[in-house]
Amino acid sequence: MEEINIRSSRREELIDITSKIQEVIGRNSVENGFVIIYVPHTTAAVTINEGADPDVQRDIINTLHRLIPKNDNYQHLEGNSDAHIKSSILGSSVTVLIKNKKLVLGTWQKIFFYEGDGPRIRKIFVNIFSNGEET
Repeated sequence: MEEINIRSSRREELIDITSKIQEVIGRNSVENGFVIIYVPHTTAAVTINEGADPDVQRDIINTLHRLIPKNDNYQHLEGNSDAHIKSSILGSSVTVLIKNKKLVLGTWQKIFFYEGDGPRIRKIFVNIFSNGEET
């Protein structure tokens, strides 16, 4: 298992981490298998979506703002309830196949780290498996 540090620069943003995950795979001996990318934070997430047009990332964040506003009638008093909800909707992990030491992603797909309560330095854990066994 490998740990990657991510530095966000805004309260909310989507950061393309595809190349960082591919670097981890490149250092590993697994040719074919799968990788789990896990975010151990309650106000951050990981998701896969289009990476070719940055408007898609803006649309995702803008829609999350509309659906889950920063200031609402939340009970949690830290001022980041919206980030907790958004991270739960997006999810704390993704699994991606590996073939010939490459991520198996669609033509336009990228892996994004979602920051919901930044700016911060965050951790991402990357675990690679081959034939169901951890490496």
